[in-house]
Amino acid sequence: MRMPHIVLLAIALLPLATASAHAEIQTLFRGECFTEAAGARKLGDFAAQYDTPEEWHDRAERIRHGVLRGMNLQQLPPPGELKPIRHTVRNEDGYTVENVAFESLPGFWVTGNLYLPEKAEQPAAGVLCPHGHLDDNRMLEQTQKRCAALARMGAIVLAWDMIGYGESRPVPHRHSEAVRLQTYNSMRCVDFLLSLGAVDETRLAVTGESGGGTQSFLLAAVDPRIDVSAPVVMVSAHFYGGCMCESGMPIHKSAEHETNNVEIAASIAPRPQLLVSCGGDWTRQTPTVEFPYLQRVYGLMGAAGNVENAHFADEQHDYGPSKRAAVYRFLAKHLKLDLGRIQNDKGEIDESFVTVHDRDALLVFPPDKPRPDYAETDGEKIVRMLDRRG
Repeated sequence: MRMPHIVLLAIALLPLATASAHAEIQTLFRGECFTEAAGARKLGDFAAQYDTPEEWHDRAERIRHGVLRGMNLQQLPPPGELKPIRHTVRNEDGYTVENVAFESLPGFWVTGNLYLPEKAEQPAAGVLCPHGHLDDNRMLEQTQKRCAALARMGAIVLAWDMIGYGESRPVPHRHSEAVRLQTYNSMRCVDFLLSLGAVDETRLAVTGESGGGTQSFLLAAVDPRIDVSAPVVMVSAHFYGGCMCESGMPIHKSAEHETNNVEIAASIAPRPQLLVSCGGDWTRQTPTVEFPYLQRVYGLMGAAGNVENAHFADEQHDYGPSKRAAVYRFLAKHLKLDLGRIQNDKGEIDESFVTVHDRDALLVFPPDKPRPDYAETDGEKIVRMLDRRG
């Protein structure tokens, strides 16, 4: 059995336990911080700082510690009971979907939907599906299709709300510590999946688009329980994420480290990773800039075959059908899922079996099923709970 995330991180960060959480705050990198050319040169500067697997390993550890310090998550609050809520199971074609919630912090509910395979070997792979910056994103057709397809392939899949989106309240999304709470919630989502007793702890993946792509590579970087990562339309050398939930705290630079999102993604090597990119956003250079950097890192770690890039030069910033198809194939390979369950006679991905539900059907707390009476309504109090120590 894997140790709880709080124990794992406490061990990993023991040498830094006495460091002040705020002493090194220097510079926030948000949005398009460099030109594309300058971002590529910055990657070159980083690459010059290591030549061996041992040197990269040391750098990756420094990056992880810097990210956690920047989020003020180098020490975590004692994990409380999840107190899961599960209701309204729908039996679909090869999968089920239900409305779920759990407490990540006392009185704060992470709300989402759980997709289960109709037939699966036990234990099953688990896939976490964070979402990007669109209203009610976990209820959107693209999210429902992704989760349903992965479930039909044999995975247990969780989609959940960003803070301040969907049913997640009362912490506003633009909170100054959004990336801190959101990353902690992602860790607790891993706890929730493993608490089901049906998930294989050696086959855990995360994949999301845009801001959900940031959540994906951040979670994979700081939580070693994630085995496979597939960030979609996000990893860039010159664009650092334009939202507080991505770069509102000093995760990229301090007195002791400087990095960017490419290196944060690379820090999980040799664990398998797929970068999905397109020509219509800040990932347009991925095949020539970001991906070669990851290839070098994975090569140093003896795992060159574990990193791939699916690039769609004529597409825009989304998690559309072709991008989903690339992720399905990658996760099928590395999580041992049954791709044939979502292919037609021609071997093409076919999502026509998916039932797309309307928003109200996917709510955890509709009017007739309100939140528990003790649900916390003070957003600042919720964030401050992250300061609790055991």
